[in-house]
Amino acid sequence: MRSIATLTAIVTLCLAQPLYARDIAVPPAIAGAVAAPRPATDTARDAARKPGELIAFAGIKPGDKIGDLMPGAGYFTRIFSHLAGPNGHVYALIPSELAAVAPKIPNAIKALAAEPGYGNVTPVIVPTAQIAAPEKLDVIWTSQNYHDLYGFFGAGAAAAADAAVFRALKPGGTYIVIDHVAAQGAGGTVAKTLHRIEPSVVRDQVLAAGFKLEGTSDLLNNPADAHTLKVFDPAIRGHTDQFVMKFRKPVA
Repeated sequence: MRSIATLTAIVTLCLAQPLYARDIAVPPAIAGAVAAPRPATDTARDAARKPGELIAFAGIKPGDKIGDLMPGAGYFTRIFSHLAGPNGHVYALIPSELAAVAPKIPNAIKALAAEPGYGNVTPVIVPTAQIAAPEKLDVIWTSQNYHDLYGFFGAGAAAAADAAVFRALKPGGTYIVIDHVAAQGAGGTVAKTLHRIEPSVVRDQVLAAGFKLEGTSDLLNNPADAHTLKVFDPAIRGHTDQFVMKFRKPVA
């Protein structure tokens, strides 16, 4: 008979494993959204960003109300729009502090929303601590952005954003955070310089906002990344080691 210590070790190991298989089936609706017409600059990044598999992991589906937090030029916004369809909606959530220093971001999203076929996209520019949409959301997604909130606006701003995201979601809603991995022990100290952040920093801040960690994915892991280079360095750009976390707002 196995000892309690052995059983505890096995359970701990199982809980530490990513709750996601690399060969997960991508539902037809998601595959169709990825395959829909998009700019060549976007589709060229698909192999590295793996949008279909990540969105399948997130559990996003047609009809969902989706918040794309800090959407950049709209890479995921376009896919979310195709997936959400006429019964869903995509809110491109842009912190006003970011819009003030990088006006090209809201301008790009406003132009995207004005394109034919993207009528279900609405840009929303609000202070970081007041992130919200006109309606409660099923999911809020942020990819390669948390380090910017933490590094450029401060740990407090990142925590305030998490709290706002919690309020903006429906009970049972999900919060997806994807970012570049920093070296163990770096915490958030290289968020501004290397554009990386230690996963435990993000996890702890999001949990403190009231979320539960539902799962992680190893889909974007890269063991060859030494975590010492700036993410824009040609030697690693597009192939950084990234963490993927799925949090859920409790129903009650």
